[in-house]
Amino acid sequence: MESRTNKAKRRSPAQRLEETLSALIRMPSVSDQPVTEVADRLAEEAEAVGMRVRRYETAPGKLNLVVSAGPEDSDGILLSGHMDVVPVAGQAWSSDPFRLTERQGRWYGRGTADMKGFLAATCVALGELNLSSLRRELVLVWTHDEEVGCHGSRVLVEKLLAESDRRWPRRAWIGEPTRFEMCRLHPGHSTFGLTCQGRPAHSSRPQLGASAIKGARLVLGALDAVEEAFRSHRGFDDDLPTPWTVLNIGTIHGGAAVNIVPERCEIRVGVRPLPGMSESEVQARIEEALAAIAAPLVALDVRVTLTLLQSVPALLSPADAGMISLLRPFATRAEPTGAPFATDGGNLARLGAEPIIFGPGDIDVAHRPDEFVEAADLLRAVEVIGAVVHKRCLDVA
Repeated sequence: MESRTNKAKRRSPAQRLEETLSALIRMPSVSDQPVTEVADRLAEEAEAVGMRVRRYETAPGKLNLVVSAGPEDSDGILLSGHMDVVPVAGQAWSSDPFRLTERQGRWYGRGTADMKGFLAATCVALGELNLSSLRRELVLVWTHDEEVGCHGSRVLVEKLLAESDRRWPRRAWIGEPTRFEMCRLHPGHSTFGLTCQGRPAHSSRPQLGASAIKGARLVLGALDAVEEAFRSHRGFDDDLPTPWTVLNIGTIHGGAAVNIVPERCEIRVGVRPLPGMSESEVQARIEEALAAIAAPLVALDVRVTLTLLQSVPALLSPADAGMISLLRPFATRAEPTGAPFATDGGNLARLGAEPIIFGPGDIDVAHRPDEFVEAADLLRAVEVIGAVVHKRCLDVA
């Protein structure tokens, strides 16, 4: 039987791109499911062009891939993307979200823009190059669970830092959808849980209980004050649509029945700190606001606990990061800006990398029904990846 590699050699880049993307879309790697199928396909594609593949499993069905070619410690290029996608449950799609569908020059499917399109484009682009002649190292980092807090990249970076002191490429490219704009910064994202603990009682005798929901009402007011304080301290006005630390009260769950004084109420809060603000500073701000309502909480006999549930660091790469000059000829604007969403870049920066976010597609269609990427943009991405890798890792002056 003829191998997939030999068959691919007879196909055009456009045909190989559609085939690869179609295969990846059929693998429903929603963050609460394994990414094994996607990882196996990407590993097979890499091995077919002579790259070295290392698998870093973090849990059953959850793994990161570190793929490389060329001489180590030669400061080439690092490309990165995530293998997981967000859920489709409850969304009104016009076609099967896990089947690539073409309509009027657009490819529809979950992950086409965010970000299996970039993964597929990378596979096709590298298949066009002679990687055995690399003079600088090319590294691919494919991660899991980016969509639920960049867990995969966090664990991977900790593992890589612990296992060796090798040098990773400073020029790092994360192919999130930015409409081919270069982004050198983005906010972080931290999730906090606040638990209000009261005392249950029959609702006909409320004096015997302590309402956790009444306590939560005070907590919500305190969080509003923190949000307003954050809004008054702006930064990166030219780069971000919301140039302040954003606080969002995402979920509230409390009470058990209408005839029971509620014993417990849980609040989840998401905070997107600007570069330069750590999750510990955010937590301190919330703790200060809770201290200001300590007396009325005591009067209600409600206790409040605050827990940091997850945190993704912000990104701020230098204005002269090496990746910028490589990508500028292909960018839709000459100077880098900022992305409003968090990425694996904050974690990868701990490796000494200076990540730039740049890719085909638009974040505005990601996470929504009928997510799509323009087929022409994805073909352009193939050309850009090939040209950048060739210039930095093959065409060495």
